[in-house]
Amino acid sequence: MIQLKTLLVDDEYSAIEGLRIRLEEFAEINVIGSASSVDDAIQFLNEHEVDLIFLDIEMPSKSGFELIKHFQPETCPAVIFVTAFHQHAVRAFEVRAIDYLLKPVKLTRLTEAIDRVVNNVKLYQKSELIEVQQEIDKAEESIFEKSAQSDYKFDDENLVIRDAKSPIQIIPFADILWIDAAGDYMCVHTETETYVMRARLKELESNTLPETFLRIHKSTIINLEYIKQLDPLRNSEYMATLHNGKTLKVSRTYSKHLKGLFK
Repeated sequence: MIQLKTLLVDDEYSAIEGLRIRLEEFAEINVIGSASSVDDAIQFLNEHEVDLIFLDIEMPSKSGFELIKHFQPETCPAVIFVTAFHQHAVRAFEVRAIDYLLKPVKLTRLTEAIDRVVNNVKLYQKSELIEVQQEIDKAEESIFEKSAQSDYKFDDENLVIRDAKSPIQIIPFADILWIDAAGDYMCVHTETETYVMRARLKELESNTLPETFLRIHKSTIINLEYIKQLDPLRNSEYMATLHNGKTLKVSRTYSKHLKGLFK
């Protein structure tokens, strides 16, 4: 039987305890912790592996949506929003929440939401689908390579993004904190801006980014100059904290190399 390691996030203690009691009826759910704020949740997630989060939206200081921003692409646990405010529903599904429950939560809706999570987990555990996805990725890569000329180029000190619909953007490598993948596009993050360009991670690496850039995840490249500290997680993974406070997960595949650079 699938058993999901679950985190409850809500600023109201009574809401957490009420939900915890209801979840005891579901063998698929293993509540391993709770948090009363986004910052507490981030700290918990840095130290524990979590499959599912029941997440309140309206909380002091930071909303539940701020927690979603913490995750890198493809690393976000399943999320079920639990809130008293229905007006957030559209945005919840825009960030790919599994479900959206209104307080007070009805048992029938809670059951439906958990069934949906379990079915999603089963779906992604099937090796056949993994093989199909690999074939899809290869096909997409082939199509991408045959598409129009790339809209970016490198010079000695800059990444130059060209887009017919907007002015040419010149981004000094020294200003780039990290780059992450979003399908056929890359998000280039500086201290103040995020630039989007059409490219693949492999393509960026093959174009020889400066030596200060290192891949830390299958979807992320980081500028080593901006790393403030590395904190160990479970399973030989690390959490890299940048000078601006942003945290990025370093997967086990790349952690040994990165750690070696800081000895």
